[in-house]
Amino acid sequence: MSVESAFAGMTRVDPVVFKAACPDCRAGFELTASALRLVVGATHRTTFYSFTCPECAAAVRKPAGERIVELLTGGGVRALRLHSAV
Repeated sequence: MSVESAFAGMTRVDPVVFKAACPDCRAGFELTASALRLVVGATHRTTFYSFTCPECAAAVRKPAGERIVELLTGGGVRALRLHSAV
């Protein structure tokens, strides 16, 4: 089987992008999953996502509720889990 036949019929998938904004410079932009970091802690206070603003280079950290965690992980953002599942 050739590579061409193995992938025949598959369509190109565009990478997932997330809309974000910087609270410092107020720029709005899109980020790929690799530009975001997700940390899942034991509580809502220790669960957040972060990124570096591409406009002003500010480090941005925002809280992440269950829905945000679901959307980010579903879009390919890797999660660092700070607690173990029981």
